[in-house]
Amino acid sequence: MATDKQQLGAFGEVLVTRRCACPKCKRRKTLRRLPTNFKCADLVCDFCGFLAQVKSKSVTDVSRLPATLLGGAWSVQRERMDAGIYFPLFIVLVASPRRSAVYYLSADLQTRQMFVARRPLAKAARHAGWQGYYVDLTHMADRCIVRLS
Repeated sequence: MATDKQQLGAFGEVLVTRRCACPKCKRRKTLRRLPTNFKCADLVCDFCGFLAQVKSKSVTDVSRLPATLLGGAWSVQRERMDAGIYFPLFIVLVASPRRSAVYYLSADLQTRQMFVARRPLAKAARHAGWQGYYVDLTHMADRCIVRLS
């Protein structure tokens, strides 16, 4: 059974595939979901190979970007950043199933400082020692993140 956060993430991915054209080739209905737990990316364009991440968050006002988003595994993100690799980011804000918004942040506009490591999970946790990260949007200029829908 999927958790509420997993269901929100899946909802966001489906929403992007239905509403958005591929930012690279501009074709509609070519974005596809990648398998769950695929490292670093959530969507692929089945025409041009474009890869992107999707971060979804429950909010009360879809017109205002949150200060932070929950990321995935820090070790994977850190390795990618060390190699200079950033994936474009779709941000899905959900107030209700009928009220949502999709934003886009290009990989070219991302900085290392916007990815902040979280504390590792406690020894008593199910996945003790696992470390995630946050995406800090507070330093992004409003013009960097574009609302698509």
